[in-house]
Amino acid sequence: MRPAAGPDASASTYTWKPNSTTSQTARATFAPRVCSVLDATISRRYTEIADVYIDMFGAVEHVDPEDLQFLHRHLGRCDGTVLDVGCGPGHLTAYLTELGAIARGVDLVPAFIDGARSHWPELDFAVGSMRDLDVPDHSLGGILAWYSLIHCEPTELGAVLAGFRRSMKHDGTLVVGFFEGDELEPFDHKVITAHRWPIDQLSRLLSAVGFVEIERMRRAGNDRVRPHAALALRATCLRQSAMSWREN
Repeated sequence: MRPAAGPDASASTYTWKPNSTTSQTARATFAPRVCSVLDATISRRYTEIADVYIDMFGAVEHVDPEDLQFLHRHLGRCDGTVLDVGCGPGHLTAYLTELGAIARGVDLVPAFIDGARSHWPELDFAVGSMRDLDVPDHSLGGILAWYSLIHCEPTELGAVLAGFRRSMKHDGTLVVGFFEGDELEPFDHKVITAHRWPIDQLSRLLSAVGFVEIERMRRAGNDRVRPHAALALRATCLRQSAMSWREN
């Protein structure tokens, strides 16, 4: 990321405007990198099931209406670009665009990005990693991380979230969807190991890197569906904290 002059330097504000003739040259300005062994493994595993995944989950009709309303409330009218991190087939990026947001998507899986570009050629999608968003500091109006953090190792998540905060303007909005559990623990996800997070523990971690919670949503699990939770948070002024994210 390009360093800014101060904690939310307005000179570094970045706005991307979608159009129907997005060129390869324009896309080249937004080119996050795949930058870890875990990234490469996740990309490979999801590539193996990409067609099935797109058929099962690649449309807003497959998203719970309560989740869509949550996204609408918090990201539908963001001031600035919203980055859908781990956008998958791109359906939520498109949904946010329909709501009026300036939305872009990034994902580790080339097959997902190819499918998203095919379905929504007017939008901007790129292959890349949440570990290096490759956008100017303090430039994004919002970030959506909808189940895209579940495979991140807990010891690494604080650094990823701190990177999100650096990328966002003051008062920008972050929305995170995840699997909830009574304890932080891994589980055997069908693709690759994932983690359940207690909602209060994840909220504290987000607070430690510069976010304040504004709404939470929880949905109980059943025999077929794991417990679900979502957090909406506002980016606050970056400040020194007595408790670093490493201690959470």
